[in-house]
Amino acid sequence: MIIIASQRGGAAKLAAHLLNDRDNDHVELHEVSGFLSDTLDGALQEARAQSMGTRCDQYLFSVSLNPPETEKVDISVFEQAISRIEERMHLQDQPRVIVFHEKEGRRHAHCVWSRIDTKEMKAVNLPFYKNRLMEISREIHLEQGWKLPAGLIERGQSNPLNFTRAQWEHAKRLDGDPRLIKAALKECWVVSDSQKAFERALEQRGYTLPRATGVDLLPWIGAEKSILCRNGWMSKPKR
Repeated sequence: MIIIASQRGGAAKLAAHLLNDRDNDHVELHEVSGFLSDTLDGALQEARAQSMGTRCDQYLFSVSLNPPETEKVDISVFEQAISRIEERMHLQDQPRVIVFHEKEGRRHAHCVWSRIDTKEMKAVNLPFYKNRLMEISREIHLEQGWKLPAGLIERGQSNPLNFTRAQWEHAKRLDGDPRLIKAALKECWVVSDSQKAFERALEQRGYTLPRATGVDLLPWIGAEKSILCRNGWMSKPKR
């Protein structure tokens, strides 16, 4: 399953999102543990109150677990994944809440831990949590016999048409669709074996490559590791 996480504050906003039954067919508060309160909002507000005795603004660790679209996953699989995350991130003694959302027959889960260690009155450190969660995601796919997404097979093989906010805004200023622009630039690069060929391919699609700013195209074509920049121009390394 795909696991997405963030360190954050905003207890009230997160509680409202997790209890949102307008965008979900069914919402279930599956577990509240380690808190004095037995409600979701009360538990997250409790974590916020505890954080006020520390310097931590991102006092929550919020994780979503999304199985493949074609799979109907038993609750026990989610619970095992959550336990694995808890162990790897050293959150075993931290309070947590678990919420299940179901829409159109598909179930996904959210788990939120308080990062505040009330004995030490400091936040639990979560180094490299994205890498660790990716490892867990890969393990679960293999154990369940699910097809691995390309990005989990080998890091760096994720969708080449993903783009940053800056790229999106740049494309909008050009009155273009950023997905189509990125695909076009990447195609131009792949089919070119020289600087001139690359320029011709760009011109055929209505683009030009300025000498001083050619490096700005690197994130767009997704070729940071496969090209060299010489005097402001982009060129493929010789093999």
